[in-house]
Amino acid sequence: MMTMRILIVTMCMTGLSLLASGQSAAPPRITSSDAKKHVGDMVTVCGKVVDTKVSRYGLAGRGKPVTFDLDQPEPNPVFYFVTFGTTGPEEAVAAYKDKSVCVTGKISAVSGVPYIMAADRSQIKPQAEGK
Repeated sequence: MMTMRILIVTMCMTGLSLLASGQSAAPPRITSSDAKKHVGDMVTVCGKVVDTKVSRYGLAGRGKPVTFDLDQPEPNPVFYFVTFGTTGPEEAVAAYKDKSVCVTGKISAVSGVPYIMAADRSQIKPQAEGK
């Protein structure tokens, strides 16, 4: 009987430890220049917004996407993210232009330039200067 109790307790502890280790940790925080090494990874990229571009064309139900270059503008950007304004593209530009931000998501790349599509604005966190 005692052996059965030990076996049950051991199985419960093993199951709980597997559940605890299965929880995902916060994504690693990287710089915009390191983003090219993390294509396909879920990360948080931090940097300063140095340039913005509003698309000519909008997406149904979303409006016009806005592209934000971090740390280095066109023609040689090192990283960018794309998001939408809640009331229009001007609102998104005003929220992030010339500010330090961290954006979390899966990195993709177009023409070798890494980016994150931040369709949900909760993925973008403005940072206090000096962070």
